Amino acid sequence: MSAVQQLPEGRYGSSRSADARADRKLKIAAIVLGTLFAAMMCWFGWYYVAGGSRFSGEVIAFQPYDDHVKVHLEIRKDPGTSGYCTIRSQGEDQAEVGRADFRFTAHEDRIDKVVTLRTTGGRGTTAELVGCHAD
Repeated sequence: MSAVQQLPEGRYGSSRSADARADRKLKIAAIVLGTLFAAMMCWFGWYYVAGGSRFSGEVIAFQPYDDHVKVHLEIRKDPGTSGYCTIRSQGEDQAEVGRADFRFTAHEDRIDKVVTLRTTGGRGTTAELVGCHAD
């Protein structure tokens, strides 16, 4: 007597091979999509760290007056890069009383400058750097 039992032809084997093919296609699709996602994340990371031109700023100090705010800015940028920084001021009630863009085109990599932000509708009590952008 033989211990191996024969299964009916086409009854069980065909669905197992179709499942195996579907599993293989899903694995290939997952590998391809995962590789593309990893490549995209590497590209974004490289662009963020080393790619785009560097242009950033920081508010060092500010002094509010009745109709303006004097703001001491420190700008760090790549030499030869120009751009602008947006600064805003709020009043005591947290309403925005002034906003302006200040352009920086000097060839140095670090600029210290005091700018004057005009305010309307109240005395400015803050000076906030909204952001800096290279041209």
